[in-house]
Amino acid sequence: MQRRNFIKAAMGTGLLAAARSGRSEEARILAHRLAAAESATVLKKELFKEPVRIKSAQLLRNGDHFIVRVESDRGAVGMAVSNDMHMIYLYPVLTGKVLPFFINKDARELEKLLSGLYRANSNYKWQGLAFWVCVASLEFAILDLLGQVAGKPVGELLGAIVRRDVAVYQANGVRDKSAEETVEQLLRSVEKTGARAVKYKVGGRMDNNRDSLPGRTEKLIPLARKALPESVTIYADANGSYDAAKAIEIGRLLEANGVAFFEEPCPFDHYGETRTVADVLSIPIAGGEQDASLRQFRWMIENNVLQVVQPDLFYFGGMVRSIRVARMAQEAGIPCTPHISGSGLGYLYMLHFASCVDNIGPYQEYKGENPEVPIVCATSSLRSERGIVRVPSGPGWGVQIEKDFLEKCRVVE
Repeated sequence: MQRRNFIKAAMGTGLLAAARSGRSEEARILAHRLAAAESATVLKKELFKEPVRIKSAQLLRNGDHFIVRVESDRGAVGMAVSNDMHMIYLYPVLTGKVLPFFINKDARELEKLLSGLYRANSNYKWQGLAFWVCVASLEFAILDLLGQVAGKPVGELLGAIVRRDVAVYQANGVRDKSAEETVEQLLRSVEKTGARAVKYKVGGRMDNNRDSLPGRTEKLIPLARKALPESVTIYADANGSYDAAKAIEIGRLLEANGVAFFEEPCPFDHYGETRTVADVLSIPIAGGEQDASLRQFRWMIENNVLQVVQPDLFYFGGMVRSIRVARMAQEAGIPCTPHISGSGLGYLYMLHFASCVDNIGPYQEYKGENPEVPIVCATSSLRSERGIVRVPSGPGWGVQIEKDFLEKCRVVE
């Protein structure tokens, strides 16, 4: 789907173009709608008639795996697996700055609490992955707790369930293999999972126009399109590899080979260059994995810098904040396809996000289940079957961490 089609289908006669100029009445209307979407309530408090007071909030550890456990004063328990690859460095922030703030607070007031935590003790100075991964880890556990209390899956706490099955794309994170080897891996992934979409890496990852291997990207793009079935959608991720001129050059090659979006063509914080690339190319530009600010997302949406927004459910601070980004994107007629890392149970949280967000786009990122954290799910295999993953429908996240694994955990002080 080309960028012009996003605009035409969603906004009719040029709201986004007007917003780009910032001068017309249409631009002011869009800005107002984005502001309203950003501030609208997410959690359905009406599901809870009585307070759900948080009696305790703990971080548990089993080897390199971290679990947040919260308990209410009435004995209900919620748990979430953190982003392990980051929590191994960040746990002092979680245990020292985040968990204590929520003790004896009413979990029904989650949104106010998140706002209060951001301001408390100048925590806003910590804004970024190091802070928001910790906040998301606790928020996920609180949402599980609330789901247990209400007897509803997380998606029903945050909106209406719009889908029970989620189509996924198989992400390939390899950069150190040749174009031929990468394509072989993509073909195996499609054959194994039945995925109808894939994503590969291009460029050298934040490496100032250098490729990971000489000539790999220019060879990979046409080779992948030729080798993969025509029915398979292809996405490409540069991880900020290029300046604007080189990104446009690579983008032209992606367009010629029918690639459906171009993720992070320029360094994530170089918004001007990303905007230049978006203005020139017709391929949708995706991004947002590294961004930590709701206001920044609002500006990028309002100015049509991105045509696919990708908040990371951990890096951006959880479901509530990410749903606000999705709602802003919906006002501008563009999809929100969240980024997930392969650590912990990110794919599980992605499924619940996709279950209650209208504008998620055709395929969601999937890197496979994580067998290192043993969980039991009665309502889903949690595996990609013919490119589809079923969303668990039990209370909270709809899964249980195996008892033997939990018994080996220790409390992190």
